[in-house]
Amino acid sequence: MGQQPAAPAGERADVVGERADVVGMWVTADGHIRQELRADGRYDEARGNRPSAYTGRYTVTGDHLDYVDDTGFTATGDIRDGVLFHEHLVLHKEDQA
Repeated sequence: MGQQPAAPAGERADVVGERADVVGMWVTADGHIRQELRADGRYDEARGNRPSAYTGRYTVTGDHLDYVDDTGFTATGDIRDGVLFHEHLVLHKEDQA
């Protein structure tokens, strides 16, 4: 089996790869919500003391993210100036140095 060709610029890709800067842990200022965006196109969101409160998949188109929770719930997000605006949340990428 061959690999799927990369989507042209501006088109949705089935897997994350062209936007590696989205991959990592994104956290609200108070640390209550922690959203891990994984390189395989999956996400895992913890809320307070609830690990994996929400899990699902996401796709990236430019600076826009589309989320589909494993239960079927959908949401969106946008990255502006290094900040992830996910619905009503504001998340910053955690320093992973």
